[in-house]
Amino acid sequence: MLVETFILLGSNISPKALRLLNSRILINHLVGEISSISAHYSSKPFGFESKNDFINQVISVKTNLSPIKLLDQLQEIEKKVGRNKKSVNQTYADREIDLDILTYNNEKINSERLKIPHPLILEREFVLNPLLEIYPYPLKTLSFVK
Repeated sequence: MLVETFILLGSNISPKALRLLNSRILINHLVGEISSISAHYSSKPFGFESKNDFINQVISVKTNLSPIKLLDQLQEIEKKVGRNKKSVNQTYADREIDLDILTYNNEKINSERLKIPHPLILEREFVLNPLLEIYPYPLKTLSFVK
């Protein structure tokens, strides 16, 4: 069964736009069909200091992967696109690519490895703005708004 998931892509290490493009190509081949793509949004680093601004975008993907399989696949894609290390205990640093699951079929998941919807969506304009650009439903249908 195909479900809809919204994924945030971000990079602040050049070539940023190329990293997002390569990630989308791999997602389309390894995760599922991309059905919507937001514009690029520029933002200052969140939670750490850096001279490198981010570009972010949100995509909608139809997938048959379970949430954990989706997480595993996105982490593999991050490695293929050049990400060498993950943030630990929310200690953030410059990133070649960051792929975050924002929503998954409007389900709620709260495990040690995965929290859906992403717990900081409403606190981050660089997430919310591109999500709302392509989210085709009334905002109140998002489970984190309720």
